[in-house]
Amino acid sequence: MKKLSTLILAISTLLLTACGSEQTSSQAQAEQKTYNWKLVTTWPKNFPGLGTGPEKFAEYVGQMSNGRLNVKVYGAGELVPAMEVFDAVRSGTAEMGHGGAYYWKGKMPASPFFCSIPFGMNAQEMNSWIHYGGGLELWTELYEPMGVVPMAGGNTGVQMAGWFNKEINSLDDLKGLKMRIPGLAGDVLERAGGVPVNLPGGELFTALQTGAIDATEWVGPYNDLAFGLHKAAKYYYISGWHEPGSMLEFIINKNALASLPKDLQAIVKAAARAVNTDMLDEYTARNHASLQSLLNEHGVEVRSLPQDVVTELRVLSKQVIDELVEKDPFAKKVNDSYQQFYQQAREYHNLSEFEYYKNRQLEQN
Repeated sequence: MKKLSTLILAISTLLLTACGSEQTSSQAQAEQKTYNWKLVTTWPKNFPGLGTGPEKFAEYVGQMSNGRLNVKVYGAGELVPAMEVFDAVRSGTAEMGHGGAYYWKGKMPASPFFCSIPFGMNAQEMNSWIHYGGGLELWTELYEPMGVVPMAGGNTGVQMAGWFNKEINSLDDLKGLKMRIPGLAGDVLERAGGVPVNLPGGELFTALQTGAIDATEWVGPYNDLAFGLHKAAKYYYISGWHEPGSMLEFIINKNALASLPKDLQAIVKAAARAVNTDMLDEYTARNHASLQSLLNEHGVEVRSLPQDVVTELRVLSKQVIDELVEKDPFAKKVNDSYQQFYQQAREYHNLSEFEYYKNRQLEQN
């Protein structure tokens, strides 16, 4: 019996050692494996800010992983059309995508809340809600049935009202206006009597120049100058209302992310967070210089929308959001979280940021 016990103990020890060695070997193999991913975007390849953000992501991931995870970036139309990015990631045609959540509102009505809604939160507030106010958890819950994982992927800050080939002096001037404007803002324009058109950025100049559309919003001076929109439209309206803090997104195929070792998953998350911060920094730095170029070198005339037009757009925006949350239970759930956080942030910023802006303005007067 004593010999038999000794033999059983020896065999058990050998089996445990073998299993441990096998697990260690499998882990080591996973850590040494090289992964090659495709990242498709809704932007032209290397387009300033929007397009270079994904390129920086790929660079960061490659450096931090020491070449174990290689990400190849494809601009709009190179692998899939701009508006098919979500489906490409969902199906596994590409492991990752970069775009704006409001492009997918036809699939998920609540998605615009994770990009930008009219008269909503600015970039600083959006980042806070997403990362510290429960926004990311709701965003993840929305995309989970699609097999897609979202991460914040940049922000452009407050966007300009856009480029118009006719003056806007009253709400009547919006009636019949064909304008490229996505997300809930497009629904607001339609309610005001306009005709919203959803076009990818690469098609805007031609559409505006040929008269296929009468107006377009895009981003702001940095990107508007890059597309040469001043050559296709006469009036530049600066009264941002439709996208006060446009958060972009990295979307990742859930199975592809799960297949990575834990350290590479952490690297993907860290690189996305870095790009999210870097992009807003870039837009803040570049927009002013680009605006000066539009004004001084190209003679662009900057205008503000009439106050009564902005007031009416605000009223219509509330109507659109109220009707959305009435129809879609998940949109209501998201909106409840969004509005609660927005109210708190607005109250605090009225005492801090807004008060400071008023004080800063004194030195200019």
